[in-house]
Amino acid sequence: MSHGRPTSEQSQEVSLEPLEGWHCSHLYYTFDRVVLAAMTQADIREGRLGVEAALDADGPEATTRLQTSVISGQKADFGLMLMDPNPLKIDAVHQRLMASKLGPALRPVYSFVSMTEISEYVPTVEQYSKKLIEDGDEESSPAFKAKVKAYETRLPLMNRHRLTPDFPASPATCFYPMNKKRKVGENWFTLPFAERNRMMAEHARSGMEFAGKVSQLITVGVGLEDWEWGVTLWARNPQFLKEIVYRMRFDEASARYAEFGPFYTGYVKTPAEMLDHCRVGMKT
Repeated sequence: MSHGRPTSEQSQEVSLEPLEGWHCSHLYYTFDRVVLAAMTQADIREGRLGVEAALDADGPEATTRLQTSVISGQKADFGLMLMDPNPLKIDAVHQRLMASKLGPALRPVYSFVSMTEISEYVPTVEQYSKKLIEDGDEESSPAFKAKVKAYETRLPLMNRHRLTPDFPASPATCFYPMNKKRKVGENWFTLPFAERNRMMAEHARSGMEFAGKVSQLITVGVGLEDWEWGVTLWARNPQFLKEIVYRMRFDEASARYAEFGPFYTGYVKTPAEMLDHCRVGMKT
């Protein structure tokens, strides 16, 4: 009897890695100040070293992408964004944190599990060409051919960034989960693809207005989480986070069909800087 576990032969065939893309987790924690106050300074110092090692993005056990940030407001003290082909490698970071000397003082307050994907609304080269013609471009013109060639060159790079992204060098970051509505008369999933695609194209154009100011990554939580998608934004200045979310909420896809979860806004820091900011064994 297998008791629901794969046999050793089956285990060799099982892979937790996606066929394309990565697993992604957003994890948020707060420090229990009562527990911290009862800890010795020696334990706190040892705990700091354990947390810094667990969150070292260049460490031997680090996930492929690992980013630490301090969180504004009272929802959390700090947050992590972790990405890797192996979901257990991501979870191991959390387990090392909880097993550290500071573990008893850590309280997980929120998490979102998702995966990277290439959206169905990203046009293929053929779809892009058709849209150019619909917008008035002459198929035989040099300008048309140049646009198509440029898009054909750019598309693989854009898709790679969606599936295996680098974290941008921006200090401000924001994460929130979202759904598309299923209400009577406002059911996104019963709309024809052409109608959904039109609205998402409008949404994308709004986002392009913030090129160079804001970077965005959409990950999918469908089948993994309570919310369908996770949106991560990075910005050169937190003002741009406010402006892009405000601007894009007027788009039809958002105004009519989007539902949003909690927002977590933070500022990217090293693990040591995060611990200093949170006054946990702050170095003097």
